Amino acid sequence: MLLCLISKGIFPANYIHLKEAKVEGTGKQETVVPTDLPLVQELGTTLREWTQIWHKLYVSNKTTLFRNVQQMAYSLIEYRSQIVSGTLPNDDLVELRKKVTAKIDYGNRILGLDLVVRDEAGNTLDPERTSTVSLFRALESASHSIDERIQEEKVKHLFLLYVLSHCGVHTYSLQINLRNFVCNIGEDAELFMSLYDPDKSEFISENFLVRWDSKGMPKEIEKLNNLPALFTDLSSSDLIRQRLFLVCQIIRVGCMELKEGKKHTGGLRRPFGVAGSGHKNRFFIVNRWYICRRSRWFSSLFVTLKLLPGDVFQVKKNYPHFVDRTTAIVRKMGFPEIILPGYLRNDIYVTLLQGEFDRGKKKTPKNVEVIMSVLDEEGNPMEKAIFPGAGYEGITEYKSVIYYQVKQPCWNETVKVAIPIEDVCRCHLRLTFRHRSSQDSRDKSEKPFGMAFVRLMKSDGTTLPDGKHELIVYKVDVKKADDAKTYLTLPGSYAEVEEKERQTGKSFHHGGIIPITKDSFQIATLTCSTKLTQNVDLLGLLNWRSNTERLEEILQKLMEVEGGEIIKFLQDTLDALFNIMMETSEEETYDTLVFNALVFIISLIGDIKFQHFNPVLETYISKHFSATLAYQKLTKVLNYFVGHAEDPAHTERLYAALKAFKYLFHFIVQSRILYLRWVLFPLCVFVEHISLSHSVQLAKFIESIPDFQMVRQKLGCLVKIVESNLFKQPDCRDVLLPLITDQLSGQLDDNSNKPDLEACVQLLSTVLDMLDCKDVGPTSAHVKLIVDRLLRRVNRTVINLSLDSPFIGHYLACMTAILKQMEDAHYAQYISTFKTRQDIIDFLMETFIMFKNLMGNVFPPDWMILNLHQMKVFLRAIDQYSDVLNGYFLDSAHFHLQLWNNYFHLIVAFLTHKSLQLESFSLEKRNKILNKYGDMRKSIGFKLRDMWYNLGQQKMKFIPAMVGPILEATLVPEPELRKATIPIFFDMMQCEHHFSTNHNFQKFENELITKLDQEVEGGRDFPLLLPYFYEITSLSSLSCPQNFYKEKKREDIYIRYLYKLRDLHLDCENYTEAAYTLLLHAELLEWSDKPCAPHLIPWDGTQGWTQQELKERLFQEIMCNLDKGKVYTYICFCTQKQQAQYYENIMHAMRPQPEYFAVGYYGQGFPSFLRNKMFIYRGKEYEWLEDFSLKLMSQFPNAVKMTITSPPGDNICNSPGQHIQCFMVKPVLNLPSQFKDKELPEQILNYYRTNEVEKFQYSRPFRKGEKDPDNEFATMWIERTTYITAYCFPGILKWFEVKSMSVVKISPLDNAIETMELANEKLSNLVQQQACDRSLPVHPLSMMLNGIVDPAVMGGFSNYEKAFFKEAYMKNNPDHLERIEVLKHLIALQIPLLDEGIRIHGEKSTEQLKPLHNRLVTCFQDLRAKVEKLYGVITLVSLTDSTQIEGSVRGRQRDCSFWEEIRMSTISNASSGHSTGSGSSDGNSSRPASQESVSTASSSLIPRNKLPCFQHFFFFGPFSVNPRDGCALKSQ
Repeated sequence: MLLCLISKGIFPANYIHLKEAKVEGTGKQETVVPTDLPLVQELGTTLREWTQIWHKLYVSNKTTLFRNVQQMAYSLIEYRSQIVSGTLPNDDLVELRKKVTAKIDYGNRILGLDLVVRDEAGNTLDPERTSTVSLFRALESASHSIDERIQEEKVKHLFLLYVLSHCGVHTYSLQINLRNFVCNIGEDAELFMSLYDPDKSEFISENFLVRWDSKGMPKEIEKLNNLPALFTDLSSSDLIRQRLFLVCQIIRVGCMELKEGKKHTGGLRRPFGVAGSGHKNRFFIVNRWYICRRSRWFSSLFVTLKLLPGDVFQVKKNYPHFVDRTTAIVRKMGFPEIILPGYLRNDIYVTLLQGEFDRGKKKTPKNVEVIMSVLDEEGNPMEKAIFPGAGYEGITEYKSVIYYQVKQPCWNETVKVAIPIEDVCRCHLRLTFRHRSSQDSRDKSEKPFGMAFVRLMKSDGTTLPDGKHELIVYKVDVKKADDAKTYLTLPGSYAEVEEKERQTGKSFHHGGIIPITKDSFQIATLTCSTKLTQNVDLLGLLNWRSNTERLEEILQKLMEVEGGEIIKFLQDTLDALFNIMMETSEEETYDTLVFNALVFIISLIGDIKFQHFNPVLETYISKHFSATLAYQKLTKVLNYFVGHAEDPAHTERLYAALKAFKYLFHFIVQSRILYLRWVLFPLCVFVEHISLSHSVQLAKFIESIPDFQMVRQKLGCLVKIVESNLFKQPDCRDVLLPLITDQLSGQLDDNSNKPDLEACVQLLSTVLDMLDCKDVGPTSAHVKLIVDRLLRRVNRTVINLSLDSPFIGHYLACMTAILKQMEDAHYAQYISTFKTRQDIIDFLMETFIMFKNLMGNVFPPDWMILNLHQMKVFLRAIDQYSDVLNGYFLDSAHFHLQLWNNYFHLIVAFLTHKSLQLESFSLEKRNKILNKYGDMRKSIGFKLRDMWYNLGQQKMKFIPAMVGPILEATLVPEPELRKATIPIFFDMMQCEHHFSTNHNFQKFENELITKLDQEVEGGRDFPLLLPYFYEITSLSSLSCPQNFYKEKKREDIYIRYLYKLRDLHLDCENYTEAAYTLLLHAELLEWSDKPCAPHLIPWDGTQGWTQQELKERLFQEIMCNLDKGKVYTYICFCTQKQQAQYYENIMHAMRPQPEYFAVGYYGQGFPSFLRNKMFIYRGKEYEWLEDFSLKLMSQFPNAVKMTITSPPGDNICNSPGQHIQCFMVKPVLNLPSQFKDKELPEQILNYYRTNEVEKFQYSRPFRKGEKDPDNEFATMWIERTTYITAYCFPGILKWFEVKSMSVVKISPLDNAIETMELANEKLSNLVQQQACDRSLPVHPLSMMLNGIVDPAVMGGFSNYEKAFFKEAYMKNNPDHLERIEVLKHLIALQIPLLDEGIRIHGEKSTEQLKPLHNRLVTCFQDLRAKVEKLYGVITLVSLTDSTQIEGSVRGRQRDCSFWEEIRMSTISNASSGHSTGSGSSDGNSSRPASQESVSTASSSLIPRNKLPCFQHFFFFGPFSVNPRDGCALKSQ
C-alpha cells in the first residue's frame, strides 16, 4: 500500500480512491476486509449475488421477475450511495437502514435465497452468540413480516389491475430533463417550468425551478446537462386535454435594465422570455425550444421528455434509473382522479394575480415589487415556508417579478406554502408592496407603500376557500401597520367585509386604525390537503367535543358531505364516530346516528368510485381501530333494526346496513377481540415485584392448583416468572426450575390426554432462552435437570407431531436448544440413567429415526442459518451417540443389527443432505458456510469410515444392504470424503470374498450394478460417475452402460437402456442409429419357438411371444427406421413386396449423403471419457461445418474453439480449460469382399462411399522449401491424416472414438498424379451419365468441358508442365522420371475422354449453346494438337457403345478397380515411352494416393466393359479444393 502511494502507476491519481481495510487471518486464510459499515458490506454482497441470478433470469426469459430484480437492485444501489456519502442525519440513517433490510429480505424471498435474520437494529445475528430459541423467533418474525409484505404487494397489484380494468382511470408522470440552456443574458436567471392549459388559461402543475448563473452554467455545476424533474399525478383527463404545453418562464435577476454601471440597483427579478412546447395527447419529445423576447428569436432550450405510467411511488419502483434522489418532484396543483391509499398532502398554492396602483406624486407608474411572507399571529415569520418551485428548499420571503412602469401589472406567479398542519390555524399571508428604482441610491430610500394580508383559516375553522380573493391594501406609513395583532383585527379582503355586513346587517365602516389605500390587489388560492378541509359540516364532526350541543345535527349533516371529502379524512372521521360512541356510552341518543353514519361511510366505499379504498378500511380495522366496547352498541342497534324490519321507517336503514354487513361484522369482531385482551389480564402481573424470599411460597402456591385446572394460566404465570429478573438468580432457579419441569413433564407425558402444546412450548422455549444467556450464572446443573426430566418427552412430542403441525418448529427448536446446551458429561450421565440395554436401544433407535426424518423437513429451506445450526448440533449429538454404540453394542454378544443399520442410514442421510452440498451454492454463500461451520460432510464421513472398520466380522451382515447407502456417500463430490469412503467398497469385496463359500463378491457386484442403474434412472449424470468407479473396479466397459450391463449378463437392464437409446435417437430423427440400436436386441433372440423370458420383452411388448415372433416384430421396426434413414440393409428379412419397393428405392430414390466431422476435446476441463480424445461424428445430410460447430459449442459454452486442424501441443492438452477442434473429414470407400471385381451400379457405390466405413481422411496442404513465385505447385505438399474409428458407421451412436491415426505426406508430383486421376474419373463418369440418359441437363457437362479445355482461371495442367516437366526439375529429381511419365500419360488419356464429351455436347446443344460449343471445339482442337504432339496419342473404345450400355444392370456399370487398371495401364505405356501428361487434384479423392501402387503396377489394357462414373463435380484446375472440406481453397 505504501509502495502505491510513493510510486507512479498507469492510472491517474484522481481516479484512485484508497479504501480503509483490515487484514484478517494469516497465510492462505488471509483476507482483506473493508472497514465499511456492516450494512454497506451486506449491500455489496447482496448485489453481487443478485447479479448472477439476474443474468440467469434474462437468459431464461423470465421477464416479470427480471424487472423486479432490476428495480430492487437499482434501489439498493441508490440506498448504498446515500449511506456511503455520510451526509444523512442519524434519524434518516436509521429509517434508511430499515428500508434497506426490508428490501434485501423481500428480494431474497422472491428469489428463493436465504432469509437473513437480524436484531432490532437491523444487524445480522451471529448464531454462535445467539440462543437457538432467539434465532428461531427472529426467523419466524422476519418470515412473517416478509409474508405480509408479499401479501401487501399482491393486494396492491390486484388493486391496480382492478382500477385499470374497471375504473378506466390511469395515473401518469411526465419525466423531463433539462439538458442545456443557451442564452446570452449576462446576468443570473431563474427558469420556471410548468404544465399549462392554454384553453383554460391555467397552469395545472407547480413550477420546476432551475437557477442559472451569469456565465451560462447551472448554479449547481455538478448538475450540468442533467437537471431532471418528474411531474406527477397526471390523470387520463389531463392527457386528453385539447392542448397541453410545457412552458418555461425565464426570469432575469439583476438590474432594472441591461446596462453597465455600478450605481444600478441589483437583485431585481425582471421578466426576460418564455419558451414552450406541446403535443396533443402525448409527450414523447426530445425538443429544442426557442426563447421569445420582443420578437427576437436567438436562444434555445434543450429538454427531453418521457411519459411514464404510474404515480411517483410507482415510477420510483418501476423506473429507478429515471428517478433518483436528485430528481425534483413537481406536484400537480390538485388531486389526482384516484386518491391512492396512503396519499398524504398538505399544500396551499398562492397565485399573485394582478393589481392596480396609484402613481401618487410620480409622473410615471410605479415599478411595483410584491413581497410575500407567512407570519403567525404574533407577527413572527415562518421560516422556509414558501416554495417558488420544486428542486430547491423553501424560502422565508418571496419577491415578485417587477414590471417597469406598469400601472396594472399582471404577475400570475404561483408559489407553494407548506407549513405544519397544527400551525395553519394561527398563520396568515402578509403581502408588502414597494416601488423599486433603477438607481441604487434612490432605491434605498424607497419604503413600502402598501400592505395586504389574508388569513389561511377562517374563523369557523375551515381553510381559506379556493378561488380569487380581492384583498384590501392598507397604508404602511403608520407604525401599527407592522403590528400583526393590530391589523389582524381588521378585514383582510372585501369578501370578509361582505360577510361581516351580512352577519350584522349593517354597513362596514373602517375605524381608521390603519388607512386604506385606493390600490387594489388580487390573489388566488388552492388548497391541496388531506388534513385541511373547507367543509363546515365535516369540520364540525372532527371538532365535535367543542360543540357537543350540536352533535345530533352534526351527525345528520355528515351524510350530506361530498364523498371525496370524507374519503380524504377517512381515518379521522371513523375515529371521531367511535369516540362519540364510546364517550357518550351512558346515553343511547347518538348510537343510532353513529350507526347510520358508519353505514353511510361503508356504503360510500362500496361505490365504484371509491372501491379502491377497501384496503384502507381493512387496514384501519386491523391496526387503528381501538373501541373495545363498540361491539355492544353496534350489535344492539343492528338487532333493533332487524327486530323492527316490518316498520317502513326502518326498512331502508336495515337494507343499507345489510349491504354494509361485511365491514360492520369486522368492526364487531375486532372490538370483541380488543375487549377480551383488556379483560383477560395475566395472572402473573405481580411477578416483577416478587422478592427471592417469596419464591418458595410462589412455587407452593402454583403446586397447590390441581394438575388439570387453569393449565394455561399456570404456565403463563411461569413464563412471566422466567422472563423476570428473579429467574436470572441461580438460587431462585434452584427453587423454580423443578416446579417448571414438573409442570412440563406432566403436560408432555405420554398419558396426558390433551396437553396445552402452545403454552408448554412457550414456557420451555423461554426457560431455554434464559439459560443460554451469559449473565445468569452457572447453568450446568439446571441443564442436567432439564435433560433428565424433559429430553425424552420433548423427543417423543416431536415424533408424535405431524410435519404440518404449527408447533413442530417450536418443539424442534427447543430440542435443538437442549442438545446444544448439553455438555459431554451430560450425554454420558444421561445414558447412565437407563436401567437396561434395551432402554438404551429404544432411546437410540427413536433418536436416529427422528434425526433422519427431521433434517431439513421442518424449517423452511430459506432458513439456512437455522438449518445449518441444527445440523451442527445434530453432528455433535451423533458423535456422542457413536461412542455409546462402540461401548455397548459392538461385541458379538450384544450386537444389534437394526440399531447399527439405522445409525449408518442416519449418517448417509446427514452426509447427503441438500443443505450441506456446498457445490450447489454460489461462491459467496459457500465461503460464508465454510468460514462459519466448515464442511460438516468430511467430519461425518470420517466417522462413517471409522465406525465401519470397527465392525470387524460383523461387516458381512451389512453386505449387500449397505452398498447403496455407501454409494450415495461416495457420489458426494468432495475429494477428501471420497478418499475416506471409497475404500469401504474394497473392504466389502474382501469381506465377501473371504467369508463367502464361493470366495467371490457376486452379491456386492450385483447390488452395485443395481444401485448404479437406479442412480442413472434417477437422473444422475452417468459419465460423471465413471472416474470414481474406476477406483473400485477395473471394468473398462463402464464407458458405455449398455456394454457394461451386457458383459455382466444383466440383460434386463441392458435391454431397458437399449430402448432408452432408441427413444433418444427417434427424438432427434436419427432413424438409422435407432434401427442399429434395436438390432442389438434382436441379436439376443433366436429363430426358434422358445418362449421369451420376461426380461427379453420390452416394456411395451406383450407377454407370451416366442423369440421368433419378437424377432420378426423387431426386424419390421428396424426396416421401418432404416427406410426413413434411406439405408437399405437386412432386406432379406422383409416380404417380397417390401423387398421390391426397397430395391426400387435403392436404384431410383434420391439418397443424400451425410457429412462426417472430426472433433477433438483437449484440456483437463473435460470429463475423462472425452479428455484429449478424438471422435468422428456422423452429421446430417448436407450439414455445413459452421452449423455443426455451433451446435457442438452450445453443449460446452465455456469451451474455446480451436482454429488449427493439426494436433495440439501439451500446453493445450494439460491446460485446465476446454478446447474443441472441429473439421470435416472424408470417408474412405471400403467395399465388402463379395463386391470386389464385380460390376456395380453407381447407386450402390455411392452408398458404400459414406456407409459401412471406419476409415476417414483429412488433407492439409503445406509448403516445403522456398516458394516459387512463377508456380506454387512445385512446393505444395499434402499432409494426409487417416483416422480409424472403433466401430463402423452407421452404428448405435452418431459418433465413435478414433482408435488409431496415421499421417502420410504426399509430394507435389504424387498429388498432381492423384488429381489427374480423379479429374479423369469424374470426366469419364459424367460423359457416361450423359450418354446413358439423354434427359439429363447438359449444363454440368458444359461447365466441366469448359473448365478443362479453356482453364482461364486456374490455368489447367499447364501449371504441372511448368512445375515438373522442365529439364531442370527432371535433372534434379531423376527418381521422379517414372512418375512424371505417369502424369504425362494421364494428360494424354484425357484427350479421348474430352473428344467423346464434346461429341455428346454437340448432339445435345441447343441454339443458345451453339456459340459455347463452337468455342469448346476450337479450344479442344488446339489442346489436342498440343497434347498429341508432346505426349502421344491414346485411343479408347467408344464410351457410348450400345453393346456396353445394355446389360443386367441396364447401363452405368463399372468396377471399383477400373481406375486402378487405368493406372497400371498408364504406367505400362509410360514405361514404353509412348506418352507424357499433366493434371491437378483436390486432395480429397475417395482413396489415398499410394506410391507403392504406382511403382508395382503391371501392364494391362483398359477393359471395354468397365465404364467409370463418380459422384461429385468440380471445376477443373490445379489443386481445387472443396471449401466445405475444412481445407483452404488454393488458386493460382
